[in-house]
Amino acid sequence: MDINYELYKVFFHVASTLSFSEASKLLFISQSAVSQSIKTLERKLDQTLFIRSTKRVQLTPEGEILLRHIEPAMHLIQRGEAQLLDAASTGGQIRIGASDTICRYFLVPYLERFHKSFPNAHIKVINQTSVKCVELLENGQVDLIVVNYPNTYLSNVSSIQKIKTFHDVFIAGDAFKSLKNERLTLRELSHYPILMLDKNSTTNEFLHRLFQQHQLDLVPEIELTSNDLLIDLARIGLGIAFLPDYCIAGNMSELFIVETKEELPGRELVIAYNEQIPLSKAAREFLSYFSS
Repeated sequence: MDINYELYKVFFHVASTLSFSEASKLLFISQSAVSQSIKTLERKLDQTLFIRSTKRVQLTPEGEILLRHIEPAMHLIQRGEAQLLDAASTGGQIRIGASDTICRYFLVPYLERFHKSFPNAHIKVINQTSVKCVELLENGQVDLIVVNYPNTYLSNVSSIQKIKTFHDVFIAGDAFKSLKNERLTLRELSHYPILMLDKNSTTNEFLHRLFQQHQLDLVPEIELTSNDLLIDLARIGLGIAFLPDYCIAGNMSELFIVETKEELPGRELVIAYNEQIPLSKAAREFLSYFSS
């Protein structure tokens, strides 16, 4: 089927924004031209791709299927364009996927070093959970990701490099000061209000699996998307927070670590990328910072 690439490009922008007017702005063409392109594509495919109404635009099931294939292709094309520009300049671009916590408490020194060495390079950091970062990598939206490991979603990623070992800890504030200098079993801990990251995180999966290994049910008191907020809530006494040890340095005012009788398994930070897609010069340079 011979369909002009420009039609797919228009489809991608309309599907991404769910707005004909926003797509026209991004493409620098008129809204009527956008509408006509979509009608042409629908006619060629003999499928209705959008449900149009006066208030909103929605993808049809057929449109959602097409988007799942077009989106990675568009990102690959954009990556190719970026690498051509990179080869022709001393700047280039690097796109990194990582959680807020990993960015703040681990990546900042590396980003600073990279920026000093390549001040003209464009750095794009997309903050998502370690689970969502794998999706970004698979869809070609980032060059590499820095995530917590184990991560069951990394099974299809071709290259994984371990860069840091860490342990998770339970922390509490003065409301639980009676636990200072005590060592609790996980069963004993399960009777206290546990604060932890939500179900979209590898940390949540890790702790649930750990409790299951000890035949325990884990029912968190609060689940959040931010480790920093977990620290704040532990400080004011809402419960005992569970989080990686690399994000508590300098944050332990009015807090202490609740020791456990069971030794908690270590985890790792890993950097992952797709070997099937060539990395830009900027991405290769950043990756070299983690070579042993």
